[in-house]
Amino acid sequence: MTFAIHGLAVARGIAIGRAVLVGSSRVDVAHYFIEAHQVAEEIDRVRMGRNAVVDELQRLQHAMPKDAPPELTALLDVHLMLLEDETLTSGVKHWITDRLYNAEWALTTQLDILARQFDEMEDEYLRERKADLEQVVERILRYMKGVVSPVAQPLPARRKAGQHLWPDESLTVPLVLIAHDLSPADMLQFKQSVFAGFVTDVGGKTSHTAIVARSLDIPAVVGARSASQLVRQDDWVIIDGDSGVVIVDPSAIILAEYGFKQRQGELERERLMRLRHTPAVTLDGQRIELLANIEMPEDAVGAVNAGAVGVGLFRSEFLFMGRKGSLPNEEEQYQAYRRAVEGMQGMPVTIRTVDIGADKPLDKGQKEDTHLNPALGLRAIRWSLADPAMFLTQLRAILRAAAHGQVNLLVPMLAHGSEIRQTLSLLDFARAELDNRGAVYGPVKLGAMIEIPAAALTLKLFLKYFDFLSVGTNDLIQYTLAIDRADESVAHLYDPLHPAVLRLLADTIRECQAQGKGVSVCGEMAGDVAMTRLLLGLGLRSFSMHPAQILAVKQEVLRADTSRLTPWAQHVLEAEEPALAMADPLSARTEAEPVWDSGLGPLSTY
Repeated sequence: MTFAIHGLAVARGIAIGRAVLVGSSRVDVAHYFIEAHQVAEEIDRVRMGRNAVVDELQRLQHAMPKDAPPELTALLDVHLMLLEDETLTSGVKHWITDRLYNAEWALTTQLDILARQFDEMEDEYLRERKADLEQVVERILRYMKGVVSPVAQPLPARRKAGQHLWPDESLTVPLVLIAHDLSPADMLQFKQSVFAGFVTDVGGKTSHTAIVARSLDIPAVVGARSASQLVRQDDWVIIDGDSGVVIVDPSAIILAEYGFKQRQGELERERLMRLRHTPAVTLDGQRIELLANIEMPEDAVGAVNAGAVGVGLFRSEFLFMGRKGSLPNEEEQYQAYRRAVEGMQGMPVTIRTVDIGADKPLDKGQKEDTHLNPALGLRAIRWSLADPAMFLTQLRAILRAAAHGQVNLLVPMLAHGSEIRQTLSLLDFARAELDNRGAVYGPVKLGAMIEIPAAALTLKLFLKYFDFLSVGTNDLIQYTLAIDRADESVAHLYDPLHPAVLRLLADTIRECQAQGKGVSVCGEMAGDVAMTRLLLGLGLRSFSMHPAQILAVKQEVLRADTSRLTPWAQHVLEAEEPALAMADPLSARTEAEPVWDSGLGPLSTY
C-alpha cells in the first residue's frame, strides 16, 4: 500500500530504488556497578574503544578520494576533535571513578549531560552538532561490544552488484538507504557505495547529513522521524529531495511520474553544468558577480569547480571551534587563510573575522553565557573587541595571507561608530606589529556586515570608513522582525519579504551605488532562485552563496533583463504584501526569455 513520509528537503533531486534499511543503530548498553579494583580496567576499556575509533577515522581520512567533498573532510575532523575533547573523557572518568559506573554506563551518562548542553544552544548549527557527539559515542560503544558499523555491513546476497531491476525488467535501479542517522564516516562509505539517495529519521537543514548531501548533490530527506520503522527492507522508495517527501511502495503510475521527473532533473543538471564557464551577464548587459560562501580552506576547490568568481564569505570561526578552549595561533590561521587564497587561483577571498561567542561557544567546555538572549550578547565583533590579543592574532594572520592574493577583510555585527574606530585602530596596530617584525603582508579592502537594523539605518557612517558592505540577510531578518529562527513557535513569522526587511535591503544597495562602494548579499536570500530577480531589480550585482547554488542562480541571471526588473522590483517594494506582488510570474518576465516545453528544457539553447 502506497504511503508518504514527510521530512525536510535538504538536497535536491529525485532518487528511486529499493530500500536498504539500517534503522536505529543504537547499541544496547548494560548498566551495572563495578568494584573499586575494576576502575582502572573500565577506564582502559573506554580508552581502547576511543583509540580504535580515532584510528578508524584517521584511516578513512588517509584513504579519502581526491574528489571527496571538503565538507566530509571537515566533518571527520569534527569527530576527531570530539574524541579528543576533555569534557567527554574527564566526565567518563568521573562516573567510573566516583560513582563506580561500568564503562558503557559512564559513557552514555556523560553523553546525556553534554547532549542537554547542546539542546540549550541558541545557534541552530551548533545544536545540530549534538548528533555528531552521539555518533562518536555510539562508535566507541560499537567497538567496545564488537559491533560492525551498519553501513559497512554487507548487503543481502541477492543484491548482486548492488542493483535491482525495474518492474519492466529492462532497466536497473540503484538502492536507497533508510537510516536513523548517518555519521561522516558512514557517509564516506556511502559515497563509495551504490546508494543513490538517503533518508534519515533525525537531522535538520544544517545537520552533517544535509551538508554532505548538498555537497555531493545527492537527493536526501532528513528529519523523517519514523521512516526507519515504517519502511521495510527491499520496499520500493521514491525520495523527493525537492519537496521533502518520501513515497513508499508507489503505484506504477506514481513510479512512472517520478521517473519522468528524475529524467527532467538529470537534464536540468546537465544543462546547468554547461553554464559553468558562461559569464554571468544579464540580457541587458549587466555583469553579475557570483561568489561562494565557504567554511574551510579546502572548500575553495568546490567553489572554483562551481564557477564562482571569488569567495564572498569565508566563515573563519570554523577554525576556532571544537579545540577544547584553545585558540588557533597566528601561524595556523595564516596557513589556513593562505590555502584558501591560493585555492581560489587569483580570485578574491573575503575573510570574515571570527563570528563566535555567547550562543556560539568555542567548545562544549567553554563557560556558557548567562544572558537571557545570547543572540543579543557578547558575540562577533563585540567578542573580538573584548579580547584584543585574540583579535590582533587573527588580523595579523589575515594581513599576512593577503600577500598571496586579493583578500578582503569583513567585520561582522558592527552597530556603533566606536566599534568601527576600535576595529580600525586594532587593524593599524596589527600592521605596526608586522612592520616591527619585518613580516611580509599585503593590502586588504575593508568591509562591514550589515546585519543589524541600526547599521542599515546609519549607512553613511559605515561608508565613510569601509570599502564595501555585505548584507547578512539571515540576521538582518531575525533582528528586524524580532524573530528567533530556532524557535518553532514563531519561525513561521521569519519573512525575507517583509516590507521593512526589503526597505533596509534596498536602501543599503542604493546608498552603496550612490557612493560608488561595493555591496553584496551573503545570506540565504542570495542563493534562493525565487529571490534572484527581485534582488537584481533592487540593483544588487554581487551575490554570495553555497557553491552548489551558483549555477541555478546563474541561470536566472542569464534570463533576466534588469531594465524591466527595476520597475517591477519597485512595485514589490512599495506593496503592502510584497509576496503577493511577486506572485504574478509574468510581471517580471522578459520578452527575450526562452520558452519552455513540456519539461525537457528550453527550446532555445544558450
